[in-house]
Amino acid sequence: MIPPTESLLKYDNPELVSKNTEKKSPKFQPKARSLKASPQQPALSGPVPPPPKPKSPSSDAIKQQTEEILNAILPPREWMENNQLWVQQVSSTPCTRSDVIHLQEELDLKLQQRQARDTGICPVRRELYTQCFDELIRQVTINCAERGVLLLRVRDEIRMTIAAYQTLYESSVAFGMRKALQAEQDKSDTEKKIADLENEKRDLERQVNEQKAKCEAIERRENERRQVEEKKHTEEIQFLNRTNQQLKTQLDAIIAPKK
Repeated sequence: MIPPTESLLKYDNPELVSKNTEKKSPKFQPKARSLKASPQQPALSGPVPPPPKPKSPSSDAIKQQTEEILNAILPPREWMENNQLWVQQVSSTPCTRSDVIHLQEELDLKLQQRQARDTGICPVRRELYTQCFDELIRQVTINCAERGVLLLRVRDEIRMTIAAYQTLYESSVAFGMRKALQAEQDKSDTEKKIADLENEKRDLERQVNEQKAKCEAIERRENERRQVEEKKHTEEIQFLNRTNQQLKTQLDAIIAPKK
């Protein structure tokens, strides 16, 4: 038989429930079954001895009620092996001071063996402390069932709070991952936009340089043309001045003899 994983919670010895694959109810009470009356035996000759003194029904009822509460708070462990169903119930044996000291020492030992972290989030440390708290609930329930039920409410509230924080943490991680992916996408889009703008800037600079070159060529051509025109105009003025001077000289020569 391969027992389940060791736990800080104290269990009784495993018991074989059935060799079939069908599981029985977890509220199986092997100890209660042993209390049933045996089949009738043949009557003995002679005087009938007085019946044995029965145990106090109040103590048996309290013990049975305590076991039922323990099974409800800490359900028995069940596992299949070789087509056989094994059940292991939590122990209903009252604890002593030495048991509590041993529990503390075993908790410290398991924390060290499994290399649990002292601070921060650690699933191993949480698992071991959960087992230790369940063992404390078992010990308290045996002495006072009401106190054990109250501790059960505290345990469930703690688990619910931790589950809420875990859900919130997972949601925060998912939100952070979405934001990180969105930031990466925005970063790539921005980089692509920057590259496009730089390419457009280079194209515009090239166009500006081409237009400047054209403008300079036009200015240079127009300056040359203006210089040619000015030279031509100057030569034409000089020609007209010489012609005017010649005509004036001829006119003076014609007018002079008449005087």
